[in-house]
Amino acid sequence: MSAAAGGLATLSGLEVMQRVASGLLPPPSIATLLGMDLESVEDGTAVFVLTPDERMLNPLGTVHGGVAATLLDSCMGCAVHTTLPAGADYTTAQLTVHYLRPMRPGTGPVRAVGTVLHRGRTQSTAEGRLLDAAGRLLAHASTTCLVRMP
Repeated sequence: MSAAAGGLATLSGLEVMQRVASGLLPPPSIATLLGMDLESVEDGTAVFVLTPDERMLNPLGTVHGGVAATLLDSCMGCAVHTTLPAGADYTTAQLTVHYLRPMRPGTGPVRAVGTVLHRGRTQSTAEGRLLDAAGRLLAHASTTCLVRMP
């Protein structure tokens, strides 16, 4: 179902994300697939939580870097989404990830925090931090999102 068909085009990005976080709207299928939960959203900020497990391993026995990249892309993109007016949309144009520590099954829940740095009419930028339960930085990222206004 498209956003317009579902009536979402009349909601601001923050309203959409708040409805997803509260369970009034279903999460995106990628969140369901990976087990990501949208923990909180505010204007310019989005936080996802995920507990890595054995399904996510690479051949070396650590969690595949794509899981961290997906978490970071999601928290930063959704942070940008919270700043958009009704009818606007966006897409990731650039994603840069810096991996600092590996995730492993047993790492426990990790938290991806996205924060908007620049809000523009045609592009916005954001940063993301991936933290373990002890608050240690596992990875950090930046993004540029192309914005299309209504």
